[in-house]
Amino acid sequence: MGAMSSSLLVILLLLPASCYSYEATISKGSFDDYFTIMWSQDHFTTSKDGHIWYLSLDNHTGCGFQTKQRYRFGWFSMKLKLVEGDSAGVVTAYYMCTENGAGPERDEVDFEFLGNRTGEPYLIQTNVYKNGSGGREMRHMLWFDPTEDFHTYSILWNNHHLVFFVDRVPIRVLKNNGKPNSFFPNEKPMYLFSSIWNADDWATRGGIEKTNWKLAPFVSSYKDFNVDGCQWEDPYPHCVSTTTNNWWDQYAAWHLSNDQKMDYAWVQRNLVIYDYCQDSERYPTVPEECLVSPWA
Repeated sequence: MGAMSSSLLVILLLLPASCYSYEATISKGSFDDYFTIMWSQDHFTTSKDGHIWYLSLDNHTGCGFQTKQRYRFGWFSMKLKLVEGDSAGVVTAYYMCTENGAGPERDEVDFEFLGNRTGEPYLIQTNVYKNGSGGREMRHMLWFDPTEDFHTYSILWNNHHLVFFVDRVPIRVLKNNGKPNSFFPNEKPMYLFSSIWNADDWATRGGIEKTNWKLAPFVSSYKDFNVDGCQWEDPYPHCVSTTTNNWWDQYAAWHLSNDQKMDYAWVQRNLVIYDYCQDSERYPTVPEECLVSPWA
């Protein structure tokens, strides 16, 4: 990562080596057992054994997939290896949403990996929508090169908080305040999606850096899908709210552990590039959710 490499190495060496109990069995089924292709089947391929999945982007189209089932609360995880080299303008999205499309009433929980010019660090953007209202962006650096190997990106979602994890390290926490509110998505089931697409109008340095189509196709890789959640059943699944059968809805999963708090504090000090809660120009009045402590 050029000039960034030495500082990131220092950051990496300082990272607490915490061990978490958030372990669910890796799904053993094939891609077709869990997912369907949303668009551009011809831009989707797999390894010979079917365990690694590839989405590609060229100057004609990208590609995306979604789960066949919807879930409300649980643990959702995937290993991703991002586009190598000059990937300016390219976005790999890994997210949950109540619908296939940017509907005006959607709930959504996003990981977006923003491509870079060669030698510059990848940035990871997260966002949360409730009833179509978003604008809750955060951006982080990563403490590794996400193009060199697979890394695990996970979401823990229950009625008490949403936690974004990278390699089991919590990088973002959104707490529910326990009252009717306009920011915490807890009422609607969501599908899980991933896609690769061109966003050179905004994704790299605000759209200054454009996609270099001479380097296409751009390929993102996936493996080890991992879900331990409440599969939605109309009109209301019995598993949505329990404290005995599902670890992700027990008391220990309602809060960060002490080790997780240490790692989260380290991330806040070292890796946050942008936090909408601190953007007084966009939000002269601090958004309600920013006043709810993630440490509780």
